[in-house]
Amino acid sequence: MEKYKKILVVIDPSTDHQKALLRALQLAKVTQASVTAFVSIFDFSYEMTTMLSGEERESMRATVLKDRELWLKAIIDKCNQDNIEVTTEVIWHNRPFEPVIEQVIEHEFDIVIKGTHEHDKLKSVIFTPTDWHLLRKCPCPVLLVKEHDWPEDGNIIASINVGSEEEEHLLLNDKITQEAIAFSTLIKGNVHLVNSYPGTPVNIAIEIPEFNTEEYNSALKQHHQQAMDKHASKFSIATDNTHVREGLPEDVIDKVAQELDAELVVLGTIGRTGISAALIGNTAEHVIDRLNCDVLALKPVGYKSPLQ
Repeated sequence: MEKYKKILVVIDPSTDHQKALLRALQLAKVTQASVTAFVSIFDFSYEMTTMLSGEERESMRATVLKDRELWLKAIIDKCNQDNIEVTTEVIWHNRPFEPVIEQVIEHEFDIVIKGTHEHDKLKSVIFTPTDWHLLRKCPCPVLLVKEHDWPEDGNIIASINVGSEEEEHLLLNDKITQEAIAFSTLIKGNVHLVNSYPGTPVNIAIEIPEFNTEEYNSALKQHHQQAMDKHASKFSIATDNTHVREGLPEDVIDKVAQELDAELVVLGTIGRTGISAALIGNTAEHVIDRLNCDVLALKPVGYKSPLQ
């Protein structure tokens, strides 16, 4: 399969446990991909040491980078049981997301894989500014890795919006579904389609007493279910694997993911313009924050990064 042949994995310099690297190697084993392990480090104290000359600061930076490269190679040797081709890239940069995106653009990586941080006390995931910048600005798919395993015959969720007739949403729905199917082939999973729809706006029910809330909800659900059936049929996905529910997207996706014990959720992260961009972006961020499984975030068809 020609998908994900070049993988860029973002290494966390603060830990020896590199779940993103392990996930990248797991994927590369199936796709025969090449893997680049990338780490960006920066220590402000070196930049602020006024007692050192520019040349001495440069020398200290080079020493730090060399030490980090040796550390990285030792971790790769320990993790890489299948002898997959892994190259390393260690750079000094104070805005880590920028060189990641530059690497993607320059070397045409197919996917970026990055681990997320878990907060031990609250057991909640903390997303760094780098995570959010990558989700918003990286032109290729971004896989955010949590602690959930990828069991064979597990469940993969494609989060789509079938209620809209806008071409941008329809194209993104197709892209999300195709990506979920591609992953299901690679990791032998089952694809489920999830769509949420809003309930009756409270102000309408209050302001118009004769408004039939039940009838409205029923018609709205039927509209979404018919659109879902049409979309599922297009990709030969069984009706039993479609989920159309009332509620906010972040609530519905989280609930279905828990019910299915999903290993991966695939979703769109941003629209191109205006309200669409804000809605898709905000929804994605709320959803990702709550899920306990990996998330594959995709951009709309034709998306160009601000750094391109």
